[in-house]
Amino acid sequence: MKLGKLITRKGILFLLLFSMLVFIGDKINFSKLVGAESQFFTLFQFFGPVAGAFLGPVVGVLSVLIAEVASKMANHASFDLVTILRLTPMLFAAWYFGTKKDKLSFLVPIAAIILFVAHPVGRQVWFFALFWAIPIIIKLLPKKYGEKAFLRSLGATFTAHAVGGAMWNYIVPMTPEAWVALIPIVIFERLLFAGGIAISYIGFNTLLDKLDAKTKAEYVNVDKKYILFKHSA
Repeated sequence: MKLGKLITRKGILFLLLFSMLVFIGDKINFSKLVGAESQFFTLFQFFGPVAGAFLGPVVGVLSVLIAEVASKMANHASFDLVTILRLTPMLFAAWYFGTKKDKLSFLVPIAAIILFVAHPVGRQVWFFALFWAIPIIIKLLPKKYGEKAFLRSLGATFTAHAVGGAMWNYIVPMTPEAWVALIPIVIFERLLFAGGIAISYIGFNTLLDKLDAKTKAEYVNVDKKYILFKHSA
């Protein structure tokens, strides 16, 4: 989707709705990040990547960045190094969710794996980085499987995890034992995040389709396969 299409009444409406949800989601903590004070996963993790599907990867990433920065400012967050770096994982997740089989979706988790294993601590727990092969595998699946909402969501949330995990290894001191202890937590959290993203995607598709029906005009990219309570033509 071209940037010009965002600067329309409907495009701006979507951005405002998305930004409002980000603002609310950022206020609801889900789980604490290990190794850093006052850093949490929030409700935002459950729907952040979907903007890439509705606005296209480029504009979707831009909308996520705008919404994230606006939310941090509105919530009076301090823009320290960790906070700034934590803006980036969701940008790559939105890109992943909004694309098919592009090179960046492969290169990001590969780069994360290499960076993680290159670190002295990461080298001792190299198997932790195998989580980040998941986005690659999903992109390599046949279209009828790889484009399923849950698998796209799973790939997106593990893309965010790859970017965040690789950075975390360099900026937050952690022991190999701490990384190993995170494995069951990662599995639990990422499955929940993927489920939330998929449900959010269906919800947004349904809402935007209803707006389409009322306005009789094309809205942002709506996937007709994921609409509840389909209206008659």
